[in-house]
Amino acid sequence: MAMSDYVQRLRALIGKQLLLMPSVSVLVQDDDDRLLLVRHADSGLWGLVGGAVETDERPEDAAIRETQEETGLLVELTGLVTALGGPGFRVTYPNGDETAYVTIVYEARPVGGAEQADGDEVLELGWFSREDLSAIDLGAIALATLHELGWKSPGTDDPASHPAARPEG
Repeated sequence: MAMSDYVQRLRALIGKQLLLMPSVSVLVQDDDDRLLLVRHADSGLWGLVGGAVETDERPEDAAIRETQEETGLLVELTGLVTALGGPGFRVTYPNGDETAYVTIVYEARPVGGAEQADGDEVLELGWFSREDLSAIDLGAIALATLHELGWKSPGTDDPASHPAARPEG
């Protein structure tokens, strides 16, 4: 999805300066405890399902909407995991826009729909075990989130070593 009208209006006022954005990340897991990741079209990096919370949207509704938009899956949210932010969640996009994300992380399980990448923001979907996560190229926000949650051990793809210019979507 393109930048929302709300963000476009803000960007018209503040230019490329830092913008704090509420967002959601969804840990969609299957019965084998594998995590669904999405390969982002703009960077080619793997990331978590998720995105911005729209104006007047409840975060849990954003989590369900983003999952369906990006993956074609309908999910049931099974838990509110945490809220994250900080230096690891700051991105400078290729056009120079600076964004700091505060993300609410949910757990979810698929309950319907047809698994398919949207072909716009997401090129590919993949299910990965925790062990598989060390072998794939993760975007900075996914990496920071998984580190914070203890899914990736320290020293493996330290999020601080990822340039902020490599957003995942």
